[in-house]
Amino acid sequence: MAHSAPPLERIATEANARRPIDVIRDYVALTKPSINRMCLLMTAGGLALAPGAVDTWRFVWALVGTALAVASANALNMWWERDSDRLMKRTEDRPLAAGRISDHGALTFGIAIGAASVVILALGTDPLTTALGVFALVSYVLVYTPLKYRSPLALVVGAIPGAVPPLMGWTAATSTLEPAGLVLFATLLVWQMPHFIAIAMFRKHDYAAAGIRVVTVVRGNRVAKWQAIAWAVALLPISLLLTPLGVTGWLYAAVAAVAGLAFLAITVRGLFAKNDARWAYRLFFASLLYLPVVVAGLILDVTLS
Repeated sequence: MAHSAPPLERIATEANARRPIDVIRDYVALTKPSINRMCLLMTAGGLALAPGAVDTWRFVWALVGTALAVASANALNMWWERDSDRLMKRTEDRPLAAGRISDHGALTFGIAIGAASVVILALGTDPLTTALGVFALVSYVLVYTPLKYRSPLALVVGAIPGAVPPLMGWTAATSTLEPAGLVLFATLLVWQMPHFIAIAMFRKHDYAAAGIRVVTVVRGNRVAKWQAIAWAVALLPISLLLTPLGVTGWLYAAVAAVAGLAFLAITVRGLFAKNDARWAYRLFFASLLYLPVVVAGLILDVTLS
């Protein structure tokens, strides 16, 4: 009786027979489109909020360059973590983990679009924005990714490049680092912390199996809850700073205050939750609602002022 092909060989055989459109979809999946869309929204927000008119082409090249930088960081991160992704249920079907794309192909793709992002930012924006893009890409791939397997502090380290896109939008419009741009950066940085702590809680066993040292695995759920509360407390005043800086009016401040207090209330409820995973899911979805609500308040404020 003939032996059946091992799983990876069978996957490779099937991959060779796949349609080009399926291969393209897998390469697009490497860039994590949902994350990229959020980063582009925040970049566009930084561009729109910055003082003065922004040249149309500069606006376009800033968005394209940022999108490619984020896409490259995600693709290279997925290449780096291809082995651990096979150990987690939520990531085992990713293109590299499932063997639908070759390691060499993914690495080449990630480097190529990363190089393209640097060229586009350099030619279409300014040195400061280009430097921020390079910093975000390099720190995410070479610092945050390996640190995930060593320390829960990786979450803070990874949030730094994750918060750079709105700052890049601001600098692309102004060519300078200014307090308002840094507030946008800080708001997104602090928001990421309870968002990812929630994920680390309901995916705790997955992370433990993959050897990723998130706070829930290393220090337990109780410590993670207090950290989420601390970050949610910090998010409230930071998000409101745009108003005293003169970038937004009181409409935005009211929306951000209500959204921030509601988000904090959900975070605090974790201390009394009987089911940590259920609470973590609620916190996760609340974090997904928070950003669109605050951005909508910001757009309304700027439009009506």
